[in-house]
Amino acid sequence: MAYVRPEQVVNETNFLAASKFVSFPRQVDDTSYAVMTDSRGHKVIPAGTVYPTNDDKAEGVTIDEVDVTYGAQPLGVIVEGYIYGKKLPKEPVATAMTALSKITFVDEAAGATVQD
Repeated sequence: MAYVRPEQVVNETNFLAASKFVSFPRQVDDTSYAVMTDSRGHKVIPAGTVYPTNDDKAEGVTIDEVDVTYGAQPLGVIVEGYIYGKKLPKEPVATAMTALSKITFVDEAAGATVQD
């Protein structure tokens, strides 16, 4: 017996300004501030989310979307590199940008640095 699902279109935005970056594995679950429910009813954390919180405790930015519907999952967190801040699902607040001292947030229109 074959199971057929309707076609699903995935839209991804490239928020990386350069191909070189440094990332480390972290663990995340459905208690994260960034959990959203997708069209299938799954709890997901979008790629480009400031991790673990969008404030002065920020450690990095998630590389991929992760599904935490059925429990904690590993994910990659970028801790060093160049990122288009305006292309993230939610722009980092000023305190998060300060905490992410090894990430340079780039304005995609002018190529200027967004952080101080």
